[in-house]
Amino acid sequence: MGSARIAVVGASLAGLRAAEQLRAAGHTGPVTVLGDERHQPYNRPPLSKELLSAPNHLAVEELHAKVAFRRRAAVADVDFRLGLPVVEADLGRRRLTLEDGDTVTFDALIAATGLRPRRLDLPGPVAGRHALRTLDDCVALRDALCEGNRVVVIGAGFIGCEVAATALRRGCRVTVVEPAGAPLNRVLGGELARAVQRHHEAAGTTFVLGRSVTRFTGRARVAGVELDDGTVLDADVVVEAVGSLPNVEWLAGNGGLDLSDGVLCDNRLLAAGGGRLVAVGDVARFPNPLFDDVPRRVEHWSVPADTAKRAAATVTALLHDREPDPAPFTPVPSFWSDQLDLRFQSFGSPGLADEVRVEEGAPDRLPDGVLALYYRQAVHVGTVAVNLPPARQRELRGAFGALATSV
Repeated sequence: MGSARIAVVGASLAGLRAAEQLRAAGHTGPVTVLGDERHQPYNRPPLSKELLSAPNHLAVEELHAKVAFRRRAAVADVDFRLGLPVVEADLGRRRLTLEDGDTVTFDALIAATGLRPRRLDLPGPVAGRHALRTLDDCVALRDALCEGNRVVVIGAGFIGCEVAATALRRGCRVTVVEPAGAPLNRVLGGELARAVQRHHEAAGTTFVLGRSVTRFTGRARVAGVELDDGTVLDADVVVEAVGSLPNVEWLAGNGGLDLSDGVLCDNRLLAAGGGRLVAVGDVARFPNPLFDDVPRRVEHWSVPADTAKRAAATVTALLHDREPDPAPFTPVPSFWSDQLDLRFQSFGSPGLADEVRVEEGAPDRLPDGVLALYYRQAVHVGTVAVNLPPARQRELRGAFGALATSV
């Protein structure tokens, strides 16, 4: 089926990599990539750091030019249709419906729609409340981070901590509210999380831990954040960094799909009950034998490229009536985070661990370098390096890669 039509829904990194991998896998037929943003695919991690700290006079187009992915020659003939969300997929008829009523037909479908920020459904004004996922979100928040402004960040995960650090450097007064304990506790574990908190506090950030938000004060726009103990934190700007939701609503109504947390797939990334539907990136929930047989979504930067390669091979095989590759798919999740003068690099899945061992350095001296290894039932499942040299990080990445190939 060399002329088979493949539609990729989602035009961020996962969608772009899916198109590239389809060509690499030998698919020569039409490929259409559909995205709801008007921008060509771009790199998202700088949104909470470099781009958020960029001068206010730089327009969104200038910022996009700094993070746009280079279009490779292999996908020069791919049709990118941007700025029009897909609102419905009919897998039986193999047809997509766009927001403007137009339709796109396909022989195989790749779901690459990623995530959107979770928002707090609480009383109070909306103006002055921000989330960060897109380039336009970044520009709106950047323009609000004026020197002297009181900024309340709700959520102390990686995005919350990165935004807090950037806001502080822009001269804002920053308070972080986190009901679940020390920042990054779920991923790093208690000892390192408390060390990260102390480091941010030494730079000037205030943390309010163990408290949740009940409402926003103000009339036309946010003036404060009220907590469950009655405390009100004054705020000119509020940033909601309270997690994400997978964008799967456009697939609803197709019987057999499990969309309870992304798109449930097997290890080949073939959607359960979806025919010729595969999923890639943040929206794909699949088992990784490197850890166990539990399907999970993984929201790390490395995942779009890894899953795109596997999914493209799977869907290309199906279109040629071949059995997809049965070899175990064992990608090594990895991510990094820059906060103040700290660079975190993670390999594996530290969040699965029940034990943390600090192997190098001391948590109370994070800038000097720390290496922590994460174990679940005595099995090594994750590594976190803080401020270690690049050569050491490559060595750690290689060690996990060797583990993956042995599964």
